[in-house]
Amino acid sequence: MKTVCGLDVHKDTIFVCILNEKGASLLSEYSTMTPDLNRLRDDLKEQGVEQVAMESTGIYWIPIWRVLEERSDFELILVNPYFIKQVPGRKTDVKDSQWIAMLLMKGLLRGSYIPDKRIRELREYGRKAVKLCGQLNRIEMEIDRQLSKCNIRITSLASRINSQTVMKVVQAIIEGETRPEVLETLVHGRIRNKYKEQVRASLTGTIARYDILLLRQSYQAHNLFLTQQEELNQAMSAICEADFQQELSLLYSIPGIQKIAAMQVIAEVGFSVKAFITAAALCGWAGLRPRNDESAGKIKSKKILHGNKYIRRILVQCAWAASRTKGSWFKWKFDELSKRMTSKKALIAIARKMLVVVWCILDTRVPYQQRPIIPDENKRNRQIQYHRKQLEALLT
Repeated sequence: MKTVCGLDVHKDTIFVCILNEKGASLLSEYSTMTPDLNRLRDDLKEQGVEQVAMESTGIYWIPIWRVLEERSDFELILVNPYFIKQVPGRKTDVKDSQWIAMLLMKGLLRGSYIPDKRIRELREYGRKAVKLCGQLNRIEMEIDRQLSKCNIRITSLASRINSQTVMKVVQAIIEGETRPEVLETLVHGRIRNKYKEQVRASLTGTIARYDILLLRQSYQAHNLFLTQQEELNQAMSAICEADFQQELSLLYSIPGIQKIAAMQVIAEVGFSVKAFITAAALCGWAGLRPRNDESAGKIKSKKILHGNKYIRRILVQCAWAASRTKGSWFKWKFDELSKRMTSKKALIAIARKMLVVVWCILDTRVPYQQRPIIPDENKRNRQIQYHRKQLEALLT
């Protein structure tokens, strides 16, 4: 006799409903403390539960998943709450667990993609590194604002705020050096040759004591985030080189994908694409597919889906690099698409095509082979005729 369990997860409590094929149900409540979670696992084992379904409520489901997955007999299913909404006006915590158990018994639940432990560890590192990138950008903007308050305008001459020139100047100011002629020696020779007198003028400011303190704190935070980011990249590299060397080499064959991007793709998608039946399913999961929003025969919106923002972010960056790689098919396709749509839309289209390539090479285990670039001679002839008519009209 089949027995299933539905869990309604909250921060401090879990409402449990155990349901069998005869319709008999057992309701109980557990705490989210580890001893109670162990007791929950043992109780499910005694009741002969085969499947367990829970809502993906924030991060509260993670410790429960870790405890229950230690017993391999359970088939764990994580469900998006959007797909199992309860009837309005009849919602309670107990009824939610009953509703989840009933849907599971009827086979109406579709589980979310949960990778194995190695990929989850890699994903934690990768997502933390992404957040550190945002924090680094915020700190760099703070340094720029603080320098502007001191009327130090070297960031206007340098290519980036985090360039060696700017960071050397900031470090010198923190150490107490404010003379423009001394700070000028820290500026890169290319900048001095290009801007000449402007360099010393940009380093002449009014620096107060509290400015130095605030700059020191921002500079220390910047160095701390850089160190943490490097540690995360090293941890990801160690895992990938030990367990996913083949997948890394396959992803390297795609134009625009380097080591950091390849590790991020493996962290989000996994080393295998068996969880995604087709490439279109993977694109939909990543949010790189237009939504279905049609009413009365009219398409209201073609915006992309929400999906996995982490994989979408790294693929858009890779698409930007591939669209600027000489001789790449992605560059040729990006140029063709940009003629009839905005460059941002074309970039999303290239990101989707790259994700399709990722699915194909991970599924077939064959490196990327570039498609031949075949120019459209008819289109070229039409363009020549169009420009010839324009010239003839100007001459007449």
